Amino acid sequence: MSRIASLGMYDHPAQAAANDRLWGEIARILRLHGVPGVPNTLDRSRPVQEIWRDPGLLFGQICGYPLIRQPELALRVLALPIYDAPGCVDDTHCSFLIARKGDTGDDLAAYRGRRAAINESGSNSGMNLFRAAVARIADGAPFFGSVRETGSHRESVRAIVLGDADVTAIDAVTFAALARFEPELTIALQTLGRTPASPTLPFVTGRATDGETTAALQIALAQALADPGLAPTRAALFLTGVTRVGIDRFASLRHFESDAVLAGYPDLR
Repeated sequence: MSRIASLGMYDHPAQAAANDRLWGEIARILRLHGVPGVPNTLDRSRPVQEIWRDPGLLFGQICGYPLIRQPELALRVLALPIYDAPGCVDDTHCSFLIARKGDTGDDLAAYRGRRAAINESGSNSGMNLFRAAVARIADGAPFFGSVRETGSHRESVRAIVLGDADVTAIDAVTFAALARFEPELTIALQTLGRTPASPTLPFVTGRATDGETTAALQIALAQALADPGLAPTRAALFLTGVTRVGIDRFASLRHFESDAVLAGYPDLR
């Protein structure tokens, strides 16, 4: 079984070289620890949803919502990343509620009956946190006139800019990358508010990864994130460190889901 690595969750084209550099250093340290079969390059050939299910996954990153809702993924949490971006505090992040600049209304309540966009229905930042924010004001009734799935946060932003949707929730780290690398998109937007905060997207390995290799992964990740020579690489990724956690750290994501159900708003609609 060949091993694979992926950093596809935050891999804007302008960040690809930084992700490659980060993985190159992690891979170098893993080899020093005697880990066999360490891949030379990141896998960008498949959707991340497929990579999460690959039994050869050595190192990857996943959205927390599918992690807790799909136990068949068989993944082990290595650490939570810490990001230096607006909307991120320690190892948590939020999503920004985004609309077109100049559109009617300056808060989420003004968008009742309007068109929402989400990246995908299984996303924490794009759907679960969005639903949590809407559930507080929906009064148990359908809130939006329509909800469309775009396939990515960037495409949700484009839908707002192009007038194909009116409001969306964009992960804070993704929004920081768009603001830095594609300001022509974000300059056309206004922020209505923020969703509740939740843990950042965890770094993971396959559950079949042995304990010695898991420990080597955690050591390699920590050393790469402390290496002064990688400071520009980390800055390009907004990445400053990690904290070690267990799966129980993601209980809040279930709470957002159950609270929305109790509020009579089980689905974003």
